[in-house]
Amino acid sequence: MDSKVRSVFDKPLIKRETKVSLSAFSYVFSELVQHCQSQIDRGEDLEKRLAEAGYGIGLRVLELYSYREKCKKERSVIQILNFVRTSVWKTLFGRPADDLQISNNKKNEYYIYDSEHMICKYISNPNAERCAAFTAGIINGILDGAEFTCDVKAVLSKDRMVFIVTFASKVVERET
Repeated sequence: MDSKVRSVFDKPLIKRETKVSLSAFSYVFSELVQHCQSQIDRGEDLEKRLAEAGYGIGLRVLELYSYREKCKKERSVIQILNFVRTSVWKTLFGRPADDLQISNNKKNEYYIYDSEHMICKYISNPNAERCAAFTAGIINGILDGAEFTCDVKAVLSKDRMVFIVTFASKVVERET
């Protein structure tokens, strides 16, 4: 017998290039949606449940990402949103989100655009918004974990998903 049997604790936490197939992810996600649907009465409750599941994942993604990358703590709203739009999005979905825009009407509202959102790829349009609440929950978890209190909502607009990030007033005051 080999005396150098390695356990899971001997393996480094450093990032390895691992990918999950789209079909495997789609299957697990559909099971999550079915599980949430079996426990609710209305569609709004489904969005809430999926957002809650995503929130916990977002907190863990931020923790894992900051441990692996030894990244600095972002101090401004634009920096943290760019971090989410590029680095985190690429880690989760294989490519960065399409665009980040500031609202013209509200100073505490930002938009993240994704035209080929992986979670909604095989979902019909009426349900795509509800299922995108999962990603909105992930974004919310990441931002709350980084002490940028906000509310995130997913909206389908012109064949692309828009994630509306509305920051709390204390976050906006901290910026000025």
